[in-house]
Amino acid sequence: MTVRYNTILAAVDGSDVSKRAFRKAILLAKDHNARLLLVHIIETRTTVTMGHFNQTILQDNEKSAIAMLHEYKELAKKEGVKDVKEILDHGSPKVKIAKDVAKQHHVDLIVAGATGLNAVEHFLIGSVSEQITRHAACDVLIVRTETKDN
Repeated sequence: MTVRYNTILAAVDGSDVSKRAFRKAILLAKDHNARLLLVHIIETRTTVTMGHFNQTILQDNEKSAIAMLHEYKELAKKEGVKDVKEILDHGSPKVKIAKDVAKQHHVDLIVAGATGLNAVEHFLIGSVSEQITRHAACDVLIVRTETKDN
């Protein structure tokens, strides 16, 4: 039996490990002729827990995220992915990616980078990739290695 993915979600945050996941998502999208969703969730809890909601920080984060998503979209198209969509949302990436965005867009595969958290951080806050793996209703690929081309 051959597995075909029609919609692949790449969770991106601009980190090196997320860039590795993005590059693998491009290869998979091309191999499967799949739609590629580039998803970035702005974590709003950290802004709220500072004591007050800082609108300027949120706007700066949004501008950076939009620029990153646009750059990734252009790279994916340049590499030959025909159908690429950018998704920017706010909230908890742990919840939004696996439970909301993936379901809403009928995602077959989520591609995310492994985290570099140390044991204490992992115990206290957990990792986004771990939560995605636990709660996603579709296949999940956690990327640790680089593609051969890069």
